[in-house]
Amino acid sequence: MSLEELRIKAIYQNSMDIWIAACGEKNVDWYEIENYKKFIAYLFKTGLAMKKFPLCVKETGGYEGGRNKTTFAESLANLPDPNAAVYTIKLNDSAIKAIREFTVN
Repeated sequence: MSLEELRIKAIYQNSMDIWIAACGEKNVDWYEIENYKKFIAYLFKTGLAMKKFPLCVKETGGYEGGRNKTTFAESLANLPDPNAAVYTIKLNDSAIKAIREFTVN
C-alpha cells in the first residue's frame, strides 16, 4: 500500500503503518527494528508533528509482506528508546514528502 492509499483510509496514521508503506514504496525490508528507529529519529529531526500513540499490540494484527506485524510491534514495545515508540502522524503533503526523503543507510 502506498502512502497516498494510506492517507485515503485516514489522514492520521500510526508511524508503524507509515513505515511499512514507505518501505513498500522503496522495496525495503520494513522488519528491521534499527531502521525503524532511524526513521523515527529522522522524522523528529525534520520537525514533523508527532504524538505518541498508545498502540495496542494485539490490535496491530495481520501480516505485511509475509511478516507478522504483531511480533514487530511487540519488539518495539519492549524497547525503552523513544525512537522505538509508535506515533500518530498527519499524512499531509509535506509529511509525505519528508517521509519519502528518508533513506536507509
